[in-house]
Amino acid sequence: MEITAVESVVRGDAHFAAVHTSTGLVGVGQSACWGYPGAVHAVVEAFRPHLLGADPSRIEHHWHHLYRMGPFRGSVLTAAVSAIDLALWDLLGKRLGVPVWQLLGGRVRDRIRLHLLLPGSGAQDLAAQAAAAVADGFTAVKFDPLPANYGDLSLARLVTETEATTAAVRDAVGPDVDLIIELHRKLTPLQAEAMIPAVGRLHPLMVEDAIQIDSVSSQAEVTRRALGVPMANGERLHTIWEFKELLAQGGAQYVRPDLGLAGGISHARKIAALAESYHAAVVSHNCLGPLLTMASVHLDTAIPNFVTQEYSPLDDLLADGPARACVRREGGFLPIPEEPGLGVTLDLTDETPLDLTGRPLTHIPHRADGSIAYAV
Repeated sequence: MEITAVESVVRGDAHFAAVHTSTGLVGVGQSACWGYPGAVHAVVEAFRPHLLGADPSRIEHHWHHLYRMGPFRGSVLTAAVSAIDLALWDLLGKRLGVPVWQLLGGRVRDRIRLHLLLPGSGAQDLAAQAAAAVADGFTAVKFDPLPANYGDLSLARLVTETEATTAAVRDAVGPDVDLIIELHRKLTPLQAEAMIPAVGRLHPLMVEDAIQIDSVSSQAEVTRRALGVPMANGERLHTIWEFKELLAQGGAQYVRPDLGLAGGISHARKIAALAESYHAAVVSHNCLGPLLTMASVHLDTAIPNFVTQEYSPLDDLLADGPARACVRREGGFLPIPEEPGLGVTLDLTDETPLDLTGRPLTHIPHRADGSIAYAV
């Protein structure tokens, strides 16, 4: 078997890849650098001369060749590597007639626990969505409790309102449901130091990404100062080397690699093993539809330190879309896929643009004085 074609397509803010072979088998993948899908596509185009005619089963070899071709690093490169890596794992599973998790050492669990991303804002809206999610069978929910005008509030008002929103969600779901608090990198380190203990009194499973991702050391420092509140980081990190620095500096009890950004299955399983050595758990980042959900599920199935899988309402909306999974959600869980490969059928003939993120890239918050709210 050899690779005969590498297909790369951009559909709105979604980027997919398909690797075709001489036997007719096709492996499919997706990247997660949703801000710059065209750039990821260009990198995959640059990969093509290496991949054509190559043996698709040499997955680790191809990973390192693609990652080391040029002296450049970053999310665009690792996203492109991720898309190809997922496609190669999909191919190998199809070639051998087994699901990918079987190739990773077999399953260590019988189903995959999900936590639902709540799209709402404000105490009343989020509390109602959380209650509905629990009624639907979810045992964990994730939400952003920060006020919409967070950048212009006094510290006291910011902390008080955020804590009140979190409390409303806790009251709505009770003590038997885990809360995951997503702060979306909106705070300064000093704001985070005040915020984390306040929401921590509601006993969240984790508090995620309190500050910007510019510095691994700063992220680790915020975690060290969290006074026992479990912290999560890593959805915008790309490699085991970054995760190693984060963990070695005392940051993150939960690591959040995205399989469409952090090097695909090949690299994410190394990140999971690295986290295991620090007694840290894996909660992979995932919000871009069924293909990346299924890739994450194969990793979740095979690693011991998995806790819960991020699940977006988008997965239900796109269940019959271009990327169709072989399993469907059952309440707050996904069954273990049994189809060969990733268990995803990808139709690239539909050219309808996808909107996976819900906002134009240029639409980001500004403070009342006109400055960029994310620049903290």
